[in-house]
Amino acid sequence: MSTIGAYFRLVRVGWVLVREGVVSALPTQDMPPSISLFKTLTEPFARFRAKKEARSIRLSRAVDRLGPSYVKIGQFLATRPDVVGVDWAVDLSMLQDQMAYFPTETAKTAIELSLGRPIADLYSEFGQPIAAASIAQVHPAVVADKKVAVKVVRPGVRQRFAHDIESMYLLARMQERFMPSSRRLRPVEVTRTLEQTTKVEMDLRLEAAALTEIAENTKHDPGFRFPTVDWERTGRDVITMEWIDGLKMSDLEGLRSAGHDLDRLAETLIQSFLRHTLRDGFFHADMHPGNLFVDKTGTIVAVDMGIVGRLGRKERRFLAEILFGFITRDYMRVAEVHFEAGYVPAHHDVSSFAQAIRAIGEPIHGQPAETISMARLLALLFEVTDLFEMQTRPELILLQKTMVVVEGVARILNPRFNMWKAAEPVVGDWIRDNLGPKRMLSDLQDGVKAVVKLAEALPQIAAETEKLHHEVVRMSERGLRFDPETAEAIGRSEARHSRSGRIALWIIALCLVYLAFAIG
Repeated sequence: MSTIGAYFRLVRVGWVLVREGVVSALPTQDMPPSISLFKTLTEPFARFRAKKEARSIRLSRAVDRLGPSYVKIGQFLATRPDVVGVDWAVDLSMLQDQMAYFPTETAKTAIELSLGRPIADLYSEFGQPIAAASIAQVHPAVVADKKVAVKVVRPGVRQRFAHDIESMYLLARMQERFMPSSRRLRPVEVTRTLEQTTKVEMDLRLEAAALTEIAENTKHDPGFRFPTVDWERTGRDVITMEWIDGLKMSDLEGLRSAGHDLDRLAETLIQSFLRHTLRDGFFHADMHPGNLFVDKTGTIVAVDMGIVGRLGRKERRFLAEILFGFITRDYMRVAEVHFEAGYVPAHHDVSSFAQAIRAIGEPIHGQPAETISMARLLALLFEVTDLFEMQTRPELILLQKTMVVVEGVARILNPRFNMWKAAEPVVGDWIRDNLGPKRMLSDLQDGVKAVVKLAEALPQIAAETEKLHHEVVRMSERGLRFDPETAEAIGRSEARHSRSGRIALWIIALCLVYLAFAIG
């Protein structure tokens, strides 16, 4: 029945997208004729007002009608321009994660159940909500005369998301089956990533852990910090943290009136993000202006660590060598890095790939440095890699998307801001430490550790190999056999799937007929 329910929900999603004019705004270039025909047939069902509105407004209204889960799904897809396209990613990034408040008493009950203590024992004061998003809402509170922020998970959000993600999986599997060209983007894997990241975001203990980890990484960094966490008052459904008194980075007039140096703030923001990325391999992946505050000392404070990104040493080296290669116009080296990292299949020609890289890099040289965007550079690079069958790398796409947002904030503060000049101290130091003699020593140490681990595992490997050998010999002599229970279970499963599939198709057909008559 879960499959039938997923079909029902998918039909509802499709109908809402049709009514709000989102389907009629979808591009049909390079699509099969059947897609264009479907789009034409659905256009009469769109609301009249939707046909006159901007695409982003249509999309926002549709997602609002579909509910909190789809706000989160839309925001996640905004981080994947490789999947939805750059233009649609921009529209999705504009979705407002501002939902209606749920009652304060409901929040108190959730806190008490999560922490196992009465509210009166936890907080001397507990106020009304001041912000609500698709996953949680925030309340001001007081602990021992100290103001704190309390974030509480929205009731029922886990169950709602679990149902909605089933429909996403169904859609992803249909996409892989009927659109072979999309398999390179791995839609099922993208959906699995969405499921995992959202489950993490709905467990506030993990957000608290992320805040603690990144706070430790950055405790000696100048001009940038994260709020402290009250672990005694933090659980699965609630996180209590330091209250931040400050101005949002989008409040330019307020920042100027308070005497803050906007150029210095922009430089600190870019350098801090690159330190987190290159030095630590762990970065805040949702650094929009609403999550960035400036306190009275001029320190930037980042909040809301629900979405984070991680880069391994290989990915960090990859990023640094790309930036360094473009700066020095060493396009062959940039191409070689892609092949060394295994990002581009080995059957492609390195020289041809370097030629494509040159097509990106050469137009940049000669331009004023303040007009060159690192994020745009990476976006162009990912476009070129499509031609060379580069598999989707979610961690790099998330990095590129976050860099777009961070650069956007920096250029709000100073439209003529020179990204490359601000980045040079951080990128240059990392390159000197990791692409020179220090890198060779580090690689040697890693190699020694790997050899030691392999030596320790050799007895187990030998035992497993011998066991496998005996199993193969037995199978070659007797053949592959199922026990009666397994064979019967397989038969029942096949019959059930065949039957439920036929039922689901009839239900979809009946729903569509009903909707058509209802509209008529």
